[in-house]
Amino acid sequence: MRVAVVGSGYVGLVTGACLAETGNDVICADIDARKVERLRQNDIPIYEPGLEEIVRRNQAEGRLSFTTDVGQAVEASKVVFIAVGTPPGEDGSADLQHVLAVARTVGRHLTDHKIVVTKSTVPVGTAEKVRAAIKAETTGAFSVCSNPEFLKEGAAIDDFMKPDRIVVGVDTPEAREAMAELYAPFVRTGNPVLFMDIPSAEVTKYAANAMLATRISFMNSIAMFCEKVGADVNDVRKGIGTDKRIGTAFLFPGPGYGGSCFPKDVKALIRTGREVGQGFDILEAVEEVNERQKLVVFEKLKAAMGGDLKGRTVGLWGLAFKAETDDVRESPALTLCEKLLEHGARVQAHDPKAMETTRAVLGDRIVYVHDPYSAAHGADALAIVTEWLVYRNPDFDRLKGLLKRPLLVDGRNLYDPARLRAKGFEYHGIGRRLT
Repeated sequence: MRVAVVGSGYVGLVTGACLAETGNDVICADIDARKVERLRQNDIPIYEPGLEEIVRRNQAEGRLSFTTDVGQAVEASKVVFIAVGTPPGEDGSADLQHVLAVARTVGRHLTDHKIVVTKSTVPVGTAEKVRAAIKAETTGAFSVCSNPEFLKEGAAIDDFMKPDRIVVGVDTPEAREAMAELYAPFVRTGNPVLFMDIPSAEVTKYAANAMLATRISFMNSIAMFCEKVGADVNDVRKGIGTDKRIGTAFLFPGPGYGGSCFPKDVKALIRTGREVGQGFDILEAVEEVNERQKLVVFEKLKAAMGGDLKGRTVGLWGLAFKAETDDVRESPALTLCEKLLEHGARVQAHDPKAMETTRAVLGDRIVYVHDPYSAAHGADALAIVTEWLVYRNPDFDRLKGLLKRPLLVDGRNLYDPARLRAKGFEYHGIGRRLT
């Protein structure tokens, strides 16, 4: 099938590459000429495991191409995915200007019947706005559908190629048939394509991310409660996670959620709820808990150092909001850096992939080091913020020798408190027993 994907960011690039991998002829269009030229050279502007290999292979075999000519890409394709950004506005609402600009371009270049798919995360009602924007530019025939993405950064290729489910909102037989054909290779093992009406598909995306964010904030609240009553959140997590009604996913306490999806989508759902007179008190609480949780590692460091961080050096392991990505948007690590700098501390940080993306935000206000142990060298404390595999089993004896003071704040509960204390560390986790 001939497919255009407009927008070559995280979602658009993964979508285009994976659709090309299953034999479709895919054109990825983006108005950023520099990005397009980099992609033509197989220079991937984001880190996502496995993505570069798929892009390289499908370009070489002629199924995947990149262009700045959005109109030409639309004309050449049967299915057009809109995968541009929807950043949050100051009021928390999703900014649809880029989505609607693409819709108008589609309308101006509608040469035959197209299936126009909103892949960007958009609030309920957006498909109708897209339809109206296209209609304003053409009298030609087209179908609009909603196909929200459920990709986890760091595992996006597997998520796309082996999805739990595919959600598609349609209102014409043509759209249903085309989308069923396009996604057939991904559901051969029996996982479903869930066809539904368009508003339900649009709500499903926000509801899914809001539920996952809620689980994270709930578990972080339980962790803080455990500290106050002498319980261990790791045991509590196992105790509730083995209940089949609850399950184990997204029950790991930590320094709060970040990234491009959860914070933005929770805000957008709250905002949309207000617009239709439906309060989301539970999501407002989720957001409040998360903002507090982002300060937990800082507060533990500050308390352990007697309230005075001025002139202290803090080593930091992890800058990305999660492992296996270079994305630092809304990262708890950046919040921690800002608070430490504000209180006069010096920060020396390591991350396997996110140092350049961090530098674009923080500049040279912190020190970037190229191996984990250098981050600990001469530091008054070490904080773990991102759960990269390289941090899972370090040489603790070497680490203790490098630190000025063997103070370790484990924001991801990677280590056994008893083992660390036996080695002479002053260890602080999230919701772990103090003794």
